[in-house]
Amino acid sequence: MATSVLEARGGCIIPKAGQRGYHIVYRDHQTNHCPGCGHTHWYIGRMMAECAFCATALPLESSSMVAGGQSVRIIRGPVFDSPEHAFAA
Repeated sequence: MATSVLEARGGCIIPKAGQRGYHIVYRDHQTNHCPGCGHTHWYIGRMMAECAFCATALPLESSSMVAGGQSVRIIRGPVFDSPEHAFAA
């Protein structure tokens, strides 16, 4: 009996493509028919494409997805070069 999710999935968080089945995604440079209504008009965002007729949303094939979520990288640097600039106003 598996004691953790990793053991149950064979040591991998994301199952292999053959095990997880067919996933509908919006593909750039192809005619994408909506699985809900069959139309081909889409509103394209950063992570999802939404059908203009029935509002069915599909993930973009080219979006950066890591383990089911977006990978965000934040680099913080100094806001001001020197203390004099902090109080200049």
